[in-house]
Amino acid sequence: MGLKLFTQGGDPMLDMSDIEEMRRVYEFSNRMTIDPRHPYVGDLVYTAFSGSHQDAIKKGMADIYDVRPGEELRGDYDSWDVPYLPIDPRHLGRSYEAVVRVNSQSGKGGVAYVLLHEYGLDLPRGLQVAFANTIQEVAEDAGTEITSYEIHRRFMADYVEPTDARVEIVGHRATSDTIDSGLTTLEAKLIVDGEERMVSGEGNGPIDAFVHALSSAGLFQGKIADYTEHTLGLGSDATAAAYVAIDTGARNLVWGVGLHESIVSASLRAIISAVNSSMS
Repeated sequence: MGLKLFTQGGDPMLDMSDIEEMRRVYEFSNRMTIDPRHPYVGDLVYTAFSGSHQDAIKKGMADIYDVRPGEELRGDYDSWDVPYLPIDPRHLGRSYEAVVRVNSQSGKGGVAYVLLHEYGLDLPRGLQVAFANTIQEVAEDAGTEITSYEIHRRFMADYVEPTDARVEIVGHRATSDTIDSGLTTLEAKLIVDGEERMVSGEGNGPIDAFVHALSSAGLFQGKIADYTEHTLGLGSDATAAAYVAIDTGARNLVWGVGLHESIVSASLRAIISAVNSSMS
């Protein structure tokens, strides 16, 4: 009754800021286990598995904190108004991290939420959809909830550190003619099917030059359809993340991801990641 009053804006004059301790005392004293879906205190009562519910919670959180969906929740809010959550979990000693969990019913919103808030990876919408489909298949095969660790491990294995990559980039050197042509010349050392190869190309910047280099070597077909980047963390030593989508003429875009301290290196790795995905 006290918590119901609290959800309506009333003060029950009770300290319920550590509801987990209250539950432990109840279960120990009564030798009874509280159902996971019991109102206010159950393990799963603040948890959303459904993709539509996760998206609604994500947007509701962003709205009350006055940020864009997916951005870090900072500061405080005027009043609590989030779909499917009648009360702020923090008022009961819970956290936001457990709100969105992933199983076979989850959509792109849940997977994207986990990668952003726990690992700082802000996936573009197209990649959210593509990777969510992968996680949904994994969840269906497992028949259980997929942990954030497993989601991140699969993401890294699929896009960043694949064990079956046919093409790897060892290093690159780029020079720009800022006086006459305005073009960038890029040379890169690659490992292709276990053999070392040098490629070179020109373009309007390192990314365009690298695409031309790969095309000349017969390793790239199509065009760059989408490109986004951001940093993970703050400061001069922050890691850069780059996301590239290649349009190969097939029905779906092929995505690649690159992580590196240098944004240029991250971008080139993202292109190589997409090339490997197109070959698989």
